[in-house]
Amino acid sequence: MRLALTFLVLAAFAIGNAGRASAAQELVRFESAPYRVAQIQQQQARERGEPEPPGPDIISGYLSKPDGDGPFPAVIYLHSCAGLSASNRDRISKLMTGWGYVSLAVDSFTTRGIKEACSGGSITRRIADALGGLLYASKLPYVDPKRIAVVGSSQGGVAVMGLASVHSVNIYAIPDDLAFKAAVAFYPLCSIASRQLAIPTLILIGALDDWTPADNCERWMRLRAGRGAPVQLTVYPGAYHAFDVPTLQDGRKYFGHWLKYDADATHRANATMHDFLAEQLAK
Repeated sequence: MRLALTFLVLAAFAIGNAGRASAAQELVRFESAPYRVAQIQQQQARERGEPEPPGPDIISGYLSKPDGDGPFPAVIYLHSCAGLSASNRDRISKLMTGWGYVSLAVDSFTTRGIKEACSGGSITRRIADALGGLLYASKLPYVDPKRIAVVGSSQGGVAVMGLASVHSVNIYAIPDDLAFKAAVAFYPLCSIASRQLAIPTLILIGALDDWTPADNCERWMRLRAGRGAPVQLTVYPGAYHAFDVPTLQDGRKYFGHWLKYDADATHRANATMHDFLAEQLAK
């Protein structure tokens, strides 16, 4: 089932100072995770001698790694509805490799010819792209496949909440023993998630966010009542949507919502994420 959200969100993921120089980014291509029903349809077409329906989309990503042979833990990054900018992927690479993680920033738009998806987009497809990135990264010789986390901001954060959720049916054709170990969502819409999550999750959001309001996440936290995997929700007083986007120093209105960079919230959010990932991705 495809879940389409009319979800207008502009966000890029801002990075704090990294502890070591990042490796050069490599442009890579990989398949989005196939749907199980699509595989069945392809098999049936082959058996009937009919043309097969199209396979999974090919998407791109930007891969970087710390110095050394590994195996390293890894982080898959999901961009916002505005797409994956060069400055965004540079910051992600620097932060994550500086912390000792392989970084794969997934680009869900370029190969599909999408400029932005802020007036509507398929979260199901974003989830499939993330799982495709997980499968690709898990096969790299310098990545520990048991220590891969997913991080996303805004619309990417919504996809993260979907990835972390408990589902009664797995619609994606990936190995049963392959899964993300932890998740970080920057200002997501929490109500998209199930009441129980399958993996430890960190949620970071501004108290003044009028696009994906903090009270939506606070209400969801009350409804989940501590069930499932542990969840940490951190709300930053005085911070708005896209609080970690440095180009929004002076703030701006976008589709009727206020977006503004907050250096203090960004610093604290990155520190919290650092500690969370260090704990969850430890050997």
